[in-house]
Amino acid sequence: MTATWKSWPNLFHICLLLCATGAVSQNFLLEPRSTTVLQGSKVQFSATVEGKWNVMTWTVGKLLVLTVLSGGNITSSGQYSARFCPGGDTSCVEFTIHNVTRQQSGEVICFVQGEYGSKIAHLYVQESGTVNIVGGNVTVAQDQQVEFQCLTTGWFPEPTVSWTLSGQDVNSSLYNTTSMTDGDTFNSSSVFKFQAVHNTTVECLATVPTLPNPQSSSVLLVVVPKPTDWTVLIAVVVSFGGFALLVLLILGIIFCYKRRKEKQLNYQDEMRRVRTQSQSGVNAGGQRQGHVNAGYIPEGQTSVAPSELTDSGFCQRNGSSFEMPDVVNSSQAGNGYNSAYNTLDESGFKKHRHVTIV
Repeated sequence: MTATWKSWPNLFHICLLLCATGAVSQNFLLEPRSTTVLQGSKVQFSATVEGKWNVMTWTVGKLLVLTVLSGGNITSSGQYSARFCPGGDTSCVEFTIHNVTRQQSGEVICFVQGEYGSKIAHLYVQESGTVNIVGGNVTVAQDQQVEFQCLTTGWFPEPTVSWTLSGQDVNSSLYNTTSMTDGDTFNSSSVFKFQAVHNTTVECLATVPTLPNPQSSSVLLVVVPKPTDWTVLIAVVVSFGGFALLVLLILGIIFCYKRRKEKQLNYQDEMRRVRTQSQSGVNAGGQRQGHVNAGYIPEGQTSVAPSELTDSGFCQRNGSSFEMPDVVNSSQAGNGYNSAYNTLDESGFKKHRHVTIV
């Protein structure tokens, strides 16, 4: 009895049963036995059979998708194709899945009719989503702390998120990343905080193992230099200025004190010198002493004895009265102020008094 195309699914299940009981040939090789690809790419498997075979089938996700006949008849179905290996070797078949999707993840089964049985390979499909830094370009003042948030959506499995500054990797301890599921995909949020120093390009990257190059989003950080802080310099200048003023004040006080002391000493020396000169003028051998006023006649005296008259003629007899000269001998004048005045008493005597003020 000849098998029809409608009987192939039943034969496939019979083969699986034989595989489970161990009644399979070891001359059948399927490669690779496990592979991981990115959604949208293509994946290829190859089956090599030693010996004569007639029919080969491929099943993806429990769906029979392709049948290959050793005589060269190969059927194709949309995303799936097959061909003999280069050189027309019918013992080797290459099976390809085009534009693979995550729904095709799972087992890929190759079944060879006869005693060969089937082989199972595992297909894993990953998905890359989007990356976006929230807020776009940022302008801040120098030394200000800035914060950037990076959002990733539609990834499978959970993506690895990293940051760079002007192309230099950032230590993972400087940012925090959290993830959450959204249906059968993952979304994540990463927050990066740092102190702005100079202009730089901030870049957020997300990747999965099968992604050749990470998905990224970048923004420009513009840093405006802050005004020069003169506080420290002013404080230093004020401190030194205050210290200098204090020193000058102390020096001024000392200088004034010395000047005052010198003036006091000079004044005392001058007074001492004056006193010394005064005393020396009084006690000197040639000091001037007072003289007796020979022309003085006491009150009530009416006559003068001739013996009381000096050779210079202080008094002269004029009739019944004596006449005193108006000027006393100049030798009797001292350094003081001299004044003389004449008076006549009742007896007719003319009195002459000489006052010396020292």
